[in-house]
Amino acid sequence: MLTVRHLSKSYGAITVLEDISFVVNPNDRAGIVGSNGVGKTTLLNMLVGQESLDSGSFSFDPNTEIGYLPQTTPEFSGHTMQDLILESVGNLRQLEERMRELETAMSNTKDNQLAGLMDEYDHVSTRFQDRGGYELDYRIDTILDGLHISYLPHEREMQTLSGGEKARVGLAILLLRSPDLLLLDEPTNHLDFASLEWLESYLSKYQGAILLVSHDRQFLNRSVNQIFEIEEHSHHLKKYDGNYDAYMLAKAAELIKWEEDYERQQEEIKELRKRMRETARNVAHNRPATDNDKTAYNFFGGRVQNTISRGVRAAEEQLRRIEADPVPKPPKMMQVSSYFNVEPLQAEVVIRAANLTKCWDETCILDNVLFTIASDARILLFGPNGAGKTTLLKIVMGFEKPDKGELSIVESARIGYLPQDPQMDLDKTVIET
Repeated sequence: MLTVRHLSKSYGAITVLEDISFVVNPNDRAGIVGSNGVGKTTLLNMLVGQESLDSGSFSFDPNTEIGYLPQTTPEFSGHTMQDLILESVGNLRQLEERMRELETAMSNTKDNQLAGLMDEYDHVSTRFQDRGGYELDYRIDTILDGLHISYLPHEREMQTLSGGEKARVGLAILLLRSPDLLLLDEPTNHLDFASLEWLESYLSKYQGAILLVSHDRQFLNRSVNQIFEIEEHSHHLKKYDGNYDAYMLAKAAELIKWEEDYERQQEEIKELRKRMRETARNVAHNRPATDNDKTAYNFFGGRVQNTISRGVRAAEEQLRRIEADPVPKPPKMMQVSSYFNVEPLQAEVVIRAANLTKCWDETCILDNVLFTIASDARILLFGPNGAGKTTLLKIVMGFEKPDKGELSIVESARIGYLPQDPQMDLDKTVIET
């Protein structure tokens, strides 16, 4: 379905991808992994034409339909959910219409044209069946239920949805299209536990190929059968068979062998240098020549010098070959010790909320919420998508006003807030930011 050949990409002096080659076949489920910034999203963007490539090439099978889920959900402004659903299944409707046209044509055609029509009908009907056309209405209900967005009115404007709801609608309409090859960039970002579990099951049975980027280990374990690692230092891509756990075992074995090979080569280098230093002292005859022994001394001395020279040259050549292509030193895993240097708050309770209520139209997502947060608290806020988690944080920050209720924050408290989509000044450099 997809062939990538020697693809490379740089930004100025920064190499991101170098000599990347791989193949995706039908029913392959490949997870792309690697450190942040190694080029996983860049690779997908190049495959869908949103980024140029410096060198190399890629090609899709002409009959392969591609579906792409970006990391950042489009706004879908001016569309309703129903608009997007109808658009996503439009290709299946077209296949269905073509089947009806062919059925009519076959019933009225002459015998010499029937064979060609039957061949086309067989091809179209097979594609329609493989992509779930006969169960289309059932699939729509299943996918919307699975992603927990069936409660949304289909005529609701997309711009009125929350960020998480938009992301799940975007994923739903992509799955409804049933493309032959799915390109997914962090598809789990806005999913709650129930939706994530459903997606894992759905993708494991998907009738098509999948190439996805994810940092979620369990999701990769349950969804893929291959791992494509983009290596941080070499910028190359290496394929591993199996899920994420199998990849980690293979990487651990590789690291052990790498460390052993490096230590073995370092010992060999030390031994060669030691041999070069000590050869003359260990082989040469350092005794003075006697008056009657000068000829023999010169003869044997010359042989000794030749032996020394050959030994040194052999050691030098062996060392030169090693140093021309050495085993690189294995990297050490980064160790991070986080320490927050803050002044201790004197208050026992930092934030207190009483009877907070917030409604959108007639839907109340927060109803009489009460809580207190102590100065040493570590709290996980969780719940289904759309339950009001982000709205609650925005109320604490003062970005949203509750319809009723009270919120008090200790005056000396300094609050740091990381939103779902941080808004950065793109005209600034990293160091300026």
